[in-house]
Amino acid sequence: MLSFVIRRLLQTIPTVLAVVLMVFVLFSVVPGSIVSSMSDDADPQVELRMKKQLGLDDPIYVRFGAYIAKLATGDFGTSFRTREPVTAMIAKRAWPTLQLICAAMAFAVLLGVPLGFVAALRPGGIVDTLAMVLAVSGLSIAKFWLGLVLMYLFALKLGWLPSFGYGDGGPKYLLLPALTLGVSPMALFARTTRAAVLEIMTADFVRTARSKGMSEARVVKWHVMRNALVIILTTVGLQFGGLMGQAVVVEKLFSWPGIGSLLVDSVLQRDIPAVQGSILVVVLAFLAINLLIDVLYGVIDPRIRYA
Repeated sequence: MLSFVIRRLLQTIPTVLAVVLMVFVLFSVVPGSIVSSMSDDADPQVELRMKKQLGLDDPIYVRFGAYIAKLATGDFGTSFRTREPVTAMIAKRAWPTLQLICAAMAFAVLLGVPLGFVAALRPGGIVDTLAMVLAVSGLSIAKFWLGLVLMYLFALKLGWLPSFGYGDGGPKYLLLPALTLGVSPMALFARTTRAAVLEIMTADFVRTARSKGMSEARVVKWHVMRNALVIILTTVGLQFGGLMGQAVVVEKLFSWPGIGSLLVDSVLQRDIPAVQGSILVVVLAFLAINLLIDVLYGVIDPRIRYA
């Protein structure tokens, strides 16, 4: 297992380097800069002086080399806009983003997986039909539209919850953004769980277990659930990483001060170091979660062995 983890860590290095190169080149060739975004009629001499101070007039390979050298020491650079270290800016935004994603994922898993499981045990029944209608609806609804509807209903009409903002970071501020972000993965978990359980229920080893006289409860517990968990866990890992990207829309909609909001603001203001740092953190989080999921495979199903 240890050799597998080390090998997977080594395999992530080319991925991270490719992402760093792509993001750096992309935001280096896009027209405009932090200087041009500050004013349309700035003094040309001031623009030249600012570009020199920020190193924007250096050749791209020089800037890339300097960026990689800093990155190797854990330094994401200094924000063009605030002159703060990007590492410190991301650290301040990481906890709100983690709160939002964990709450959304908890809602999605706790509702979606049992819903799909129950639907698969009674295929074609009323629970199955309602679950699939809910799942298709959840996958079809745009997040920004759902967020606006929830704001209108629970904040403006009923007055139960604040419409936006972080406040003290408590549940009443977290609920609406988490619901908005969690509906889509909840629907996907319900559909994935249903499909996985239906397939396993007709497998040869399940029929063999039943023919040996094993009770239905034990069949479901020892054969269906354990095998379905491997598929569900894969979906959870992919969705957890995907939520890091989807949170950008929800954070901006609800004025949630996370990494997604930082990324959007930094792109609009051409704050390249903050953009690069934010995207790199999202990629690293995605890779770390998928590595954790791979390790959990062996815990759930001991038949899985890593060479």
